[in-house]
Amino acid sequence: MITTAIAAIIVFGLPSTPVEGADIPPAALNIAARHRLPSGQDKTHFVAAQKQLTLKPQQTAVIICDMWDKHWCPTSSARVAELAPRINQFANVCRKQGITIIHAPSDTLKFYADSPARKRAMAAKPATNQPEGINAWCKIIPAEEQGKYPIDQTDGGCDCDDPPKSEIVWTRQIESIEIDDERDFVSANGSEIWNVLEERGIANVMLVGVHTNMCVLGRPFGLRNLSRFGKTALLVRDLTDTMYNPKSWPHVSHFRGNDLIVEHIEKYVCPTFASNQILGGERFRFKDDVRPRVVMAISEPEYKTEITVPKFADCVLDAELGYDITVLQGNPAKHELPGLQAALEKADVLLVSIRRQALPTDDVAAIKRYLAAGKPLIGIRTASHAFSSKGKNIEGGAQWTEFDADVLGGNYHGHYGDGAQTTVAVVDAAKDHPILQGVGLPFASNGTLYKTGPLRSSATALLIGSIPKAAPEPIAWTNTSGKSRVFYTSLGHADDFENPSFVRLLSNGVQWCLQKKPE
Repeated sequence: MITTAIAAIIVFGLPSTPVEGADIPPAALNIAARHRLPSGQDKTHFVAAQKQLTLKPQQTAVIICDMWDKHWCPTSSARVAELAPRINQFANVCRKQGITIIHAPSDTLKFYADSPARKRAMAAKPATNQPEGINAWCKIIPAEEQGKYPIDQTDGGCDCDDPPKSEIVWTRQIESIEIDDERDFVSANGSEIWNVLEERGIANVMLVGVHTNMCVLGRPFGLRNLSRFGKTALLVRDLTDTMYNPKSWPHVSHFRGNDLIVEHIEKYVCPTFASNQILGGERFRFKDDVRPRVVMAISEPEYKTEITVPKFADCVLDAELGYDITVLQGNPAKHELPGLQAALEKADVLLVSIRRQALPTDDVAAIKRYLAAGKPLIGIRTASHAFSSKGKNIEGGAQWTEFDADVLGGNYHGHYGDGAQTTVAVVDAAKDHPILQGVGLPFASNGTLYKTGPLRSSATALLIGSIPKAAPEPIAWTNTSGKSRVFYTSLGHADDFENPSFVRLLSNGVQWCLQKKPE
């Protein structure tokens, strides 16, 4: 995982500053929460969207659900043990920010009979607004009846080769999650937890723990009850796991099964977010969760890609395709992009949105090594002059003026003036190219038209852009740099990311670079 000690990584549009050592709680937490909305008139098709939430720490709680010391399913036990240190880190940071921590290891409360945290929960003042049903499991809420449950979990969900008998084998919460006896609460009782929330004026509740499709959703303190009883419930989607066996429908990987449950929750129950919005760095991934890793390197001050690209990553590459995303935000004024070298070591595709940077020599060398290994690259908009700083602030930095021609296959030499809308149309010979699958053409862009032609002979033009009184220019193309697949588009203006045609083009470009058939 990538971490950094300065606010240099932006995750899904929000500054993610690691705060584990913070002494002063923030006045508010700004969370980009993801949910799903019906697409137009088609109520069966949903698209991912973000909404910005501002949470006051003193009005917010974290509930740690059923992170037991042992589970009847051995593979589940192993994943809980792997997940627990990250949940502990998350709880520690939240606690320091003034957020209430509630440990909810169901069926084990006798173990905590003498715990101050358990006694604190029992002593909470009885709330006068106890909802009817707060002490019962909730198997479904009305909104869920509109859709189809996404996985078959009737076999119990154990993905072991020889599943053991389902029985209670847990005795306590796993020890690697610390309980602060001075501040925390221990309870798995719906009334008690409701009392704690009401006594402390808590309106926002983040759920972490297991299992997403069972306890996290259905327990008395779970997402369904919290949502239907008026709390702002949030699932921390990378700090959970699902009981799902890939031998069952829909016959996808265990981790993709978890993604499908998260998608269901975002449609019908509550929004979600990833833990790195609070912790910084990368999201948590289980070690066996092997999926494409997309690194997005952003360092340009003109087109707001520090906002548009992370949102695209969250709502399309993660939400729709299930890719693992790392978003690196540089400092254009200082020609810095912290974390790049480490990220490239694990990257399967690199997306570049950089403008006139003289990055440290080692960073540029890392990109060259990445390409020499035959790995793919995507460039948008200012990537055509990403590493040509025109001699500014280059002490200790490297120029790479040949990047446009040698890697992208382009020929950037300025752009036309503002004012003319660009018409984007297909190159006839490329109309069946996979990158153009499902892209509505022609479409218009408010970004100025780049002068990019003629392209290198190795490049294949896909789209051309036209404005009045000027010759058309290549506006999207593919190239081969050594053994690396390359896709570039001079589109990428902030308005372009609001255009479904451009979003589909960029999504297809990522999938093409990974040699996958566009979905």
